[in-house]
Amino acid sequence: MDSMSEARPSNLDPKIADRLKRDPNGLVPAIAQQYDTGEVLMLGWMDDEALHRTLTTGRCTYWSRSRREYWVKGESSGHQQWVKSVALDCDADAVLVKVDQVGAACHTGDRTCWDADVLPAVVAERPDATS
Repeated sequence: MDSMSEARPSNLDPKIADRLKRDPNGLVPAIAQQYDTGEVLMLGWMDDEALHRTLTTGRCTYWSRSRREYWVKGESSGHQQWVKSVALDCDADAVLVKVDQVGAACHTGDRTCWDADVLPAVVAERPDATS
């Protein structure tokens, strides 16, 4: 484990911690998705302790890379995320947290972090499976 992970002790279940594939800073990306609509809300970062807190409190906790501290989503803004489910992807290098989002998920005040800068892309149609 790297020095950043060792500097932040964790109570995460070792069975989960042993599966995680972290970046060099001991973090995994965590995608927050609205549980009932499938709307992708935001991307945050979790270390082992942030994941432990998310799993055990019912509130999303992230590691702030800029402030170098834990933050519970909505603690100061009121725009809370209430956990509905948490899953690891197939490689155990990303977390999907399905939440009930109260208010804006984005720090800019937008509902999501994904609707302000849509890039131009060729939109493709899948081939007809009958031909």
